[in-house]
Amino acid sequence: MKNIAEVLESVKTVGIGGHIRPDGDCVGSCMALYLYIRTYFPDIDVNVYLDHPKPIFGHIECIDEIKTEADDRVFDLFITCDVSARDRLALAGELFEKAKKTVCIDHHVSNQGFADINHVQGDISSCCEVLYGILDPEKVTLPIATAIYTGMVHDTGVFQYSSTSPETMRIAGELMKTGIPFSRIIDESFYQKTYIQNQVMGRVLAESILLQNGTCIIGYLRRRDMDFYGVEGSDLDGIVSQLRLTKGVEVAMFIYETETQTFKVSLRSNGKVDVSKVAVFFGGGGHTRAAGCDLHGSMYDVINNITAEIERQLAEEEDA
Repeated sequence: MKNIAEVLESVKTVGIGGHIRPDGDCVGSCMALYLYIRTYFPDIDVNVYLDHPKPIFGHIECIDEIKTEADDRVFDLFITCDVSARDRLALAGELFEKAKKTVCIDHHVSNQGFADINHVQGDISSCCEVLYGILDPEKVTLPIATAIYTGMVHDTGVFQYSSTSPETMRIAGELMKTGIPFSRIIDESFYQKTYIQNQVMGRVLAESILLQNGTCIIGYLRRRDMDFYGVEGSDLDGIVSQLRLTKGVEVAMFIYETETQTFKVSLRSNGKVDVSKVAVFFGGGGHTRAAGCDLHGSMYDVINNITAEIERQLAEEEDA
């Protein structure tokens, strides 16, 4: 696909959906596409379906128009953004299945293609960067640029992950020319924390565990602890990235209990381990240096299973 206009021809209704627990890249790409279609294809009835976005995305225009509950519509076209596999599609799964035509726009290396048209570029830093490549650059307004930039900074870790390329930076520069509040977006997305969030991060860091001769660090939070602090998964952003910065660490893992003996696992790598392979092995997905999955069992089972795969890759690296 060279331009999004190719799939919008003769279309009257469009649905847009992202993955469960939408992050910045998911929200940014979905909203950028929504704003672009609404602005330049006014005859198309377009709707976005996502789980409740976090308050930090309040700076994105029309964010309050996101539908957080599915309906029974049959769309001419349904587009997924930042969704690596069909079972990762959130509340709009049935809408995707019923749509007359489907398109997947994504950048996950684990994406095998599950739509009628799959525009997947696994070597690109973010879905927002992939999306920008199929929009008309001169039509990227301030609101659209704000949404795209938000997604790019989230999935590049403020342009420090290895997926960040010269093209990524060029696009960021073009977006800045529209007048986006780039400093505020970064501060509110990454560095600004509530007092409680800082307390929780401090506890996780203090109780973290070093394994495998200091090459693997693990942080964890049980459900009872989350209830004590009054936090949910959406309040825990940034913890795994902070763990990754520990000197000598190759892989960081942060797990938290979503319900009894069910854990959300977030993985970050400093290069030697491809955490996307680890996540895919356990039914998840992601990128070489940032991935995740959900696992059932005791906390110790989860840690042991994940670290066994990490250890295997590190051993292969040493033998190579």
